[in-house]
Amino acid sequence: MRPFLLACCLIAAFPLAVFAADPAVAPNTLSDSDKAAGWKLLFDGSTTAGWTNYKSETIKPNWVIDDGALHLKGGGGGDIATTAEYDNFELSLEWKISPGGNSGIMYRIPPAAKSIYSDAIEMQVLDNAGHKDGKNPKTSAGSAYALLAPSKDATKPVGEWNAVRVVADGKHIEHWMNGEKIVDVIIGSEAWNTAKAAGKFAKNEQFASAPSGRIGLQDHGNLVWYRNIKVRSLPGKSDAPTK
Repeated sequence: MRPFLLACCLIAAFPLAVFAADPAVAPNTLSDSDKAAGWKLLFDGSTTAGWTNYKSETIKPNWVIDDGALHLKGGGGGDIATTAEYDNFELSLEWKISPGGNSGIMYRIPPAAKSIYSDAIEMQVLDNAGHKDGKNPKTSAGSAYALLAPSKDATKPVGEWNAVRVVADGKHIEHWMNGEKIVDVIIGSEAWNTAKAAGKFAKNEQFASAPSGRIGLQDHGNLVWYRNIKVRSLPGKSDAPTK
């Protein structure tokens, strides 16, 4: 049978619904395919369960729920972190920042760290156009803060939601924003060591050394919103970059 005729027969044999995209999933929920892939919610859209201020068992009232988002409504909320720790994982979330705003996503925060940012890698959250840190690629949105610049500015205009992912698989680190991989590095590689030696963490031997830790969100004094925060464990693999 000719390939064209075979394709026509196959299409006719299956309902069109098989080829249709899954319907949109409501914010802060998991689809059946998400669940099958091992994703778990870190934020349920209505409470702060699973989060506390760092070095505390509670969370300050400036972190509120706003229209299904975990919202810092002003400075004084303090940095927050998950109550659970993660080693090899993929983190997915959306963030929205206020004009001129600054925040950050820290991961593998070790238990003994003085702060969520002292010894952990940060994926920068920033209004690139409105904040001074946006002028330096190494401190711009999506960077591994003060270490590695994103390969491009993949942010959406301030006030819009940015979809990001962090992959922390052994020593292999990736940052993704709005479907673009913007950071890809191996901790301890030549590229990593060069970047670390040239930056603010040069003398910090503990920096990014923890194989596991908590995930944190930073209070930098500006309004910021987070939603659709979910994580899944990775089995651990070689430290070669993924495709």
